[in-house]
Formats: sequence, structure tokens, C-alpha cells
Amino acid sequence: MRLLLVEDDTMIGETVLDVLRAEHFAVDWVKDGAMADTALRSEHYDLVLLDLGLPKLDGLEVLKALRQRKDATPVLVATARDAVADRIKGLDAGADDYVLKPYDIDELLARIRALTRRSAGRADPVLEVHGLRLNPATHEATRDGQAIVLSAREWAVLEALMARPGVVFSRAQLEEKLYSWKDDVSSNAVEVYIHGLRKKLGAELIQNVRGLGYVMPKP
Repeated sequence: MRLLLVEDDTMIGETVLDVLRAEHFAVDWVKDGAMADTALRSEHYDLVLLDLGLPKLDGLEVLKALRQRKDATPVLVATARDAVADRIKGLDAGADDYVLKPYDIDELLARIRALTRRSAGRADPVLEVHGLRLNPATHEATRDGQAIVLSAREWAVLEALMARPGVVFSRAQLEEKLYSWKDDVSSNAVEVYIHGLRKKLGAELIQNVRGLGYVMPKP
């Protein structure tokens, strides 16, 4: 999954960036509201982790502009503004959830998982399709009870396909899930990860739709 981190505090930003990448997320990090607004107008994200006290453009204004464009991207507001009135303003402006600074990293990750799960229309925290199980909280992958070892990017590809069985993903759409702005992307990267997954899982579970992309068949 690809996240946008909007945080002007360098120390906090670097810490959160490292944590999110360790959790298999592709992350773009911007440090002011104007850059956040530009990123959200030009890229697709699975979730935005948004600070409110930002230079150039306040985080609340970024949020309002996002919702005015009818963009339903989940937004988790992370802020030191702990007054109830401030939280109400954020929620009424379109925030999906709040976490207060200084925040516990485990709580932050749990809230991110909950919001992305809700956005995908799922209640179950574990993905399960065709005997495959992915647990985002523990990073455990199994098939028919047998553990499967996946690289971070193999996990990201498989998670995207399992979250929406029957939906064809183009190579570009899968690349969006895998890479942030600063990552180098080789022309055949997605094909390499798909090949690796097929070797581990069986070719029948990830199908190639000629000229369109890849799909995991519906159960």
C-alpha cells in the first residue's frame, strides 16, 4: 500500500517513515501543506497521515480541499492539538480518525490497518482467499496452514490482489502500491514479483489478462 506522510517535524517524520517502510508500506513524505495538496491532486494513495500544524497551508485546509474534490482517500490526522473542539473540526472537515502526539507506534499502525481495511469494505482484519491468509498485523502469510516467506514487495503485490479478487490490476497500478517517489523502478519489476509469487503459490492463483494486467480469481 502507498501512503502519504504529511509532517513538518523532521525527527518525527524520519521515525514514522522508517516504521512505515518496515511495515511494507510505500511512503511519500512531504513537509508542508502546499506540497501535500499538490501530491494529493496528482497521485493516488491508500491513506494519508496528516499533521494539522503545517507551514504554507494548514492541514485542515488540505483536508477540506481533498473532500471538496470528492476524494474519499482515508485520512488519519496525527496532531498535538488535543482540544476536543479541534478534533471535532477535523472530523467534521472529513478526517476518518485521529491519533494524538506523542503517539504510540503500535496504536498508530493499528489505526492505519483499521482505516485501510474499512476503506476496502472489509471487516475481517485477515485477508483470506483460495486458502491463502495474510495477516497485516503480524506479517504472517500461510497457504492451507503452511507458512510462506514473502519479500516486502511480494507481500504488497499479493495484498493488493487479495484485497480485490476478480479485479484486474495494471502494471502501473501495482507499481503505485510498491514504490514511493524516490524509489528506482525497473521496467520489469512487477513481472519479477509476480513470477516469484507464482513459484511460491502456484501459477493458477495469479492470472495474466493479456494487455490489461493481473488478477486473482474470485473464490
